[in-house]
Amino acid sequence: MTTRVAPEAGRRETRSVCPYCGTGCGVILEHDDTHVFAVRGDPCHPANFGALCTKGRALAATIDKERLTSPQRRANRHAPLERVSWDAALGEAASRFAALIAEHGPEACAFYVSGQLSTEDYYVANKLAKGLIGTNHIDTNSRLCMASAVSGYKASLGQDSVPGCYEDLELADVILIAGANPAFAHPVLFRRIEAARTRKPRPFVITVDPRRTATAAASDLHVALNPGTDVAFFHGIVHILLRDGRVDRRFIGEHTEGFAALHDLVYDYAPRRVADLCGIPVEVLEHAAAIWGRARAATSLWCQGLNQSSHGTDKNRALINLHLVTGQIGRPGAGPFSLTGQPNAMGGREVGGMPQLLPGHREIANDADRAEIAALWGIPALNPTPGLTAVPLFSALAEGRIKAVWIACTNPVVSLPETQLVEAALAAASFVVVQEAFHPTETAAFADLLLPAASFAERDAVVTNSERRISLMRQAVRPPGEALPDWQIFQDFAHALGSALDATPVARVAGETHAARARRLFAFSTHRQVFDEYKACTAGRDLDITGLEWRHLESGPRQWPYPQGASDGQARLYTDHVFATANGRARLAAVRYQPVAEPVSAAYPWHLITGRLRDQWHTMSRTGLSAKLFAHAPEALLSVHPRDAASLGIRDGDLVTVESRRGAATVRAHAHEEVAPGTVFLPMHFGARFSAHAAANVLTDAHARDPVSNQPELKHAAVVVRKAALPWPGMVMRLLEPGLWEAARALLPELPYGALARHDSPLGEVLVLRLAFAERPHEEWARRLATLFRFHDGEAVGYQDSRGVSKQVLVRDDRLCGACLLGDDGTGPWLLDLLLAGADVGAWRHHLVAPVVPAAATPPRGRLVCQCRAVSEQDIRQSIQAGALTVAAVGARCGAGTECGSCRPEIAALLSEGSTQPADTLKPIPPVAGL
Repeated sequence: MTTRVAPEAGRRETRSVCPYCGTGCGVILEHDDTHVFAVRGDPCHPANFGALCTKGRALAATIDKERLTSPQRRANRHAPLERVSWDAALGEAASRFAALIAEHGPEACAFYVSGQLSTEDYYVANKLAKGLIGTNHIDTNSRLCMASAVSGYKASLGQDSVPGCYEDLELADVILIAGANPAFAHPVLFRRIEAARTRKPRPFVITVDPRRTATAAASDLHVALNPGTDVAFFHGIVHILLRDGRVDRRFIGEHTEGFAALHDLVYDYAPRRVADLCGIPVEVLEHAAAIWGRARAATSLWCQGLNQSSHGTDKNRALINLHLVTGQIGRPGAGPFSLTGQPNAMGGREVGGMPQLLPGHREIANDADRAEIAALWGIPALNPTPGLTAVPLFSALAEGRIKAVWIACTNPVVSLPETQLVEAALAAASFVVVQEAFHPTETAAFADLLLPAASFAERDAVVTNSERRISLMRQAVRPPGEALPDWQIFQDFAHALGSALDATPVARVAGETHAARARRLFAFSTHRQVFDEYKACTAGRDLDITGLEWRHLESGPRQWPYPQGASDGQARLYTDHVFATANGRARLAAVRYQPVAEPVSAAYPWHLITGRLRDQWHTMSRTGLSAKLFAHAPEALLSVHPRDAASLGIRDGDLVTVESRRGAATVRAHAHEEVAPGTVFLPMHFGARFSAHAAANVLTDAHARDPVSNQPELKHAAVVVRKAALPWPGMVMRLLEPGLWEAARALLPELPYGALARHDSPLGEVLVLRLAFAERPHEEWARRLATLFRFHDGEAVGYQDSRGVSKQVLVRDDRLCGACLLGDDGTGPWLLDLLLAGADVGAWRHHLVAPVVPAAATPPRGRLVCQCRAVSEQDIRQSIQAGALTVAAVGARCGAGTECGSCRPEIAALLSEGSTQPADTLKPIPPVAGL
């Protein structure tokens, strides 16, 4: 728990919610109404009880940087941005949208929004699209995260309602984690699991993942199955449970349907066949089934590894089957728990912010649902045809069927699959509006109009986390410049659009002018009025919050449902085992295993899997602004099994090209046994702002999508890997000064390889640009880099030798302020350590441009594992060699893992290196009370 710290004089504290993952951690912002100085965990918030991960702890450093502060427009796509007033910006947007609606109809317009928007933002955007314009083409980047979880819950349990709560992680005696790495993606939740495992009896943790992630390394059993074989694995467990009589026949008979079909299906999933399909020892499958079958209370957690699949709905349903055949649902410690990736992905689903939904978990295709919302909004009818989901939406934009798109709080040029198609779609669009807090982003480069939005600390709002808990996001500081809350921007546009439509031949509705209708539909003065209108949509629904008053939220977060007459929210759903289906029974799913959409072949023989890093989030629009968050992973690395690396002639640190049928990326190789032979792993965060050619989603397939959820298979592609023909490395490191970061970013597109990062030092932030060339760079490159990064602004010393190594250093007052190396003489890491330390280099002055590191120099520290205490991997290894054989002992010796705890799983993985048990050496099944 974070220690209570009193604010300094003149500063105040405001409680809010972290804007990152769906854990929904409470935060306390220390500020002076203008600037946020510090962020710490809120000990009173029931999601995190004061804990924060590395990303949350670094929030204060990201709030003021690279902000969009005024509306900007381009006269044409190739023109520079120019500042305009809000009236001019919204007037132009309204006239362009109105003209397109008049000529092509309302479905010529689309919206693509975000799980980072608040519930109020989502509600107003949804009402704008579906209620005023009449287009159902509004989707969200949550399509890329949770769509298959939504369809899985609805198909199996009848409604999109997460049945469990975080407390179940502490009450379960078995936790199954499938296709998720909460140690990195949801670190605070993983801290709760770690804490539960210090008690006796402790929960047995099973992780199902092709990669030996930090989560898998910390688990009792790691099932390293082949990519995409999850359905076969889950069916194999059901087969064994049936064989051994470990199913709950009474629960199945009284509370489910479809058992006969599932029974017949899983007969074909015998252990040996499943083990062969999954690529695991049969003993591992049998062990996992025995653990689950003997559980008193079993909870499952899953995330993108199941969802981001061309068969994601089937994977969700097959996992939910495990709960239904054993009655592991609706009671403490038991239930299928989907982890959401964004802070308000749940809230977006609640208000109907998807093309097939309406507020209150209603369906556009349902006549009664449409009639209810039309009556609430005071309009005659709603468009009955569901709109296009994310990938088809951008395809329609490319084909001209959709003419204009409004993108809010998301960066699809990096996050959508086959991003080159997204770029082509935006280039072909008649009109592109990007509404953002941060600038620049990769998507903003295609905008005709940029609108500045307030960020999380600058507005009041409501968000819902993964356990259905609604929290207040409170304003601490004023938005910068002219930035506004997103809901207000949508409302102001609605008013402008109403007036613009009155100047077109678009027919009025019931004699009401478009302007009058817009003012009536969007008459919100505060976000609370928006929330109250949304709350009325929930009456009688599974997520009913009509009993939730504002005073309840002001006193603390509350879970839904919270109907009239309730004294509190409901922690768990389906406690009576009556499900949200027509007959009250949950539906067992007899779905067949299907392989990944793109199998490996002789031409593309490797499985590429993608995922997240610990200290970055999504496309780095926010985390990329924090120097601290680059220390753990300053560039994209492709994890390759050492055996594969050797067969390719690749050494750790070499540059490699990864190519799929759609595109190629160039990244640095990391030879590591976290991946199995034949599989490689690439993080998904790095777009063109930080890397020249490392974007993972140029490799993924936009056409591989789940047929039910339309969620893309972002997790897998078939690729070929080869050593990159870039033998001439380079490195620029420079104390960051105004204009240098922008200069480095502008240089990236020219480079065959370039990776841009920022780091902390006692002298200020440091820019680090790693680059590489196919041929020996001419002297002109050295001069250009020296000029671009101002190496003449101080005492500059240069060096060049016959090997083609060129080196320049910049010193001021005996402090190293910069270095530029072209060619490799092995001194780069040492010079970077000197620069990041801010040390006096007077004693080393004559060695700074020498071709070797001086013998007396301290060896380079390498990457940081513990950000909070600045402890490197090398420091931890030295502690282990000195006899620290537990995570606690390592912490006592070097401090790693003693603050936020996000690095503890990695410390545990370092401790376990070289001592991995063989597959047939399994931890024993724990005793379970009552058995």
